[in-house]
Amino acid sequence: MGLLDKRVVIVSGGGRGLGREHCMELAHHGASVVVNDLGAGLHGETEGATPAQEVVEAILDSGGTATADGTSVTDFAGVGALVEKVVAEYGRLDAIVNNAGIIRDRMITGMSEDDFDLVVAVHLKGTWNLTRHACAYWREESKAGRAVAGRIVNTTSGAGLFGNVGQSNYGPAKAAIASLTLITAMEMDRYGVTANAVSPLARTRMTEGLFADPDASGEGWDRFDPANTSPVVAYLCSEASRWLTGSILRVHGNTVQRLRPWDIDPERAYHGRPGQAVDATDLDRGLRTAFRLLPSGLPSGGIAS
Repeated sequence: MGLLDKRVVIVSGGGRGLGREHCMELAHHGASVVVNDLGAGLHGETEGATPAQEVVEAILDSGGTATADGTSVTDFAGVGALVEKVVAEYGRLDAIVNNAGIIRDRMITGMSEDDFDLVVAVHLKGTWNLTRHACAYWREESKAGRAVAGRIVNTTSGAGLFGNVGQSNYGPAKAAIASLTLITAMEMDRYGVTANAVSPLARTRMTEGLFADPDASGEGWDRFDPANTSPVVAYLCSEASRWLTGSILRVHGNTVQRLRPWDIDPERAYHGRPGQAVDATDLDRGLRTAFRLLPSGLPSGGIAS
């Protein structure tokens, strides 16, 4: 028995990079994979490519089960129809992997409205669209008395969790995906559905040039190979991962770490006078003291959270 035998998974952005590796890994463990990919370019431009079908053929050649789909994740009704089609064809839907994405990096002063809207639409709305329709299906299944083991795996990134220059569209979208993951986990737990996110450190079209050549490390393997994240995705799509929900997992090479959400820092706090709101004229001195400013004017240990 494979880890994912009889389970049906939709992977958005499944034609290239991380998505392709996820599809291959899921099929390797026995899942029937629906490879969703428009074949668009890195910046959302039309290329006329058919990467989804190429991945399907690779899975079929290896003895797996897969079908291709070209629905845009930004199309709310289209994604709803996709979920209905998958359920009609396979008789079920067990997991979704939200991986579709594009980039249009520019400094905020040079970024156009279209640059912002399209990146947010693909990353955030696309993730919400597939999540919403899958959750509606699982909710109805649960209310009908049928056992549900729904799994949602979202894709966030360091740009959203820690910030990055030139990505005032991509970063906020990825941060919002992390928040969406937490909220979905809270809302869907009662129906047998988990929601988690992965934050890969991987060499893809989006990160080309950011990571060193794999041979430069001297380790004999590539810590930034996108395939390194796929076993984590496969596990999160399995019934075995029922205990884990609402987590953001950073994957780097063979290391998987849980990232903590925004938290209150009790060590860097300013308290005003008892029984009164803070006084604006006191805040400069009070916050500088709380943030432990160094002579250079920089907070010790970095920016306060």
